[in-house]
Amino acid sequence: MMSSEWIAPLAAFTACWLALAWLLRRGRLPMDHPNERSLHETPTPRIGGQGIMAGVLVAAVWLADMALLPVLLGAFALAAVSVLDDVQGLPIRVRFFAHFFAAVGCLLAIGLTGWGLLAGTLAVVWMTNLYNFMDGADGLAGGMAAVGFGALGLAAWLGDAPGLAAFCASIAAAALAFLRFNFPPARLFMGDAGSIPLGFMAATLGILGARQGLWPWAFPLIVFSPFIVDATATLARRAWRGEKVWRAHRSHYYQRVVRLGASHRRLALAAWALMLTMAALGFLLRWFPQRAATLLILSAAIYLLIFFAIDRRWRLTRNEV
Repeated sequence: MMSSEWIAPLAAFTACWLALAWLLRRGRLPMDHPNERSLHETPTPRIGGQGIMAGVLVAAVWLADMALLPVLLGAFALAAVSVLDDVQGLPIRVRFFAHFFAAVGCLLAIGLTGWGLLAGTLAVVWMTNLYNFMDGADGLAGGMAAVGFGALGLAAWLGDAPGLAAFCASIAAAALAFLRFNFPPARLFMGDAGSIPLGFMAATLGILGARQGLWPWAFPLIVFSPFIVDATATLARRAWRGEKVWRAHRSHYYQRVVRLGASHRRLALAAWALMLTMAALGFLLRWFPQRAATLLILSAAIYLLIFFAIDRRWRLTRNEV
């Protein structure tokens, strides 16, 4: 574990930290202004993603793993498109075309074809966008990246894939450096330049590791389930009610927790605890695949209890009003 590959996470952490410290000293930064979707009240720079991707770039150059090339090309292409979106805004059709194009190209290079390619493309595009949907509270998306990619890195290391392990650990390290600036009260936000490629890499690295036999297909789903379940349940609820699901809103469960009175700090700490719990369940599934059904039922029960508690409190609060 002391090989040169493991210098990459330290380099990624340092590069992200220095990039963000430098960017914060500049003027005319792209700002995230309060709107109908946001939970913040003052304009805040959305440059965190640029720092994270700077760290990922340093790690990628250090590791120079050809197996990771399709993931890297797709992630940095989406980061470039997202920087443009952060700065001047892009039509939604342009963004979605880029997401689909990157997903198909990456998965074809990984080796998926036929129905596997179709299912994988839909999964990658959904994960790419839901990560963006869930980037709406201080410390939330950065914490998911630190825990989620850290779990993938540990699983890859246990599976004797040091290159993939070091790369996933580097993403987690860059996210930790970002959290230094994003922990409540946040000095900056991640922005699409970070959330979009992080969602893309979460999905594609999860598929890559599964194809290499490093973990079961369900492992990355459980690890990243705090984002997957909230976003999917919210979309399904809005569609059931006939709401326009593509419109900005503040009805995610994590958003309702803040609107019910919890601070961003309390939300972040609670979310991190949930993320760590799900990562632990993911490793139990990896070690005891014969218990997969039991572990999946347990994780579903945890989410149902959390959602029930939030929904109940939400109804009571609205009745009081």
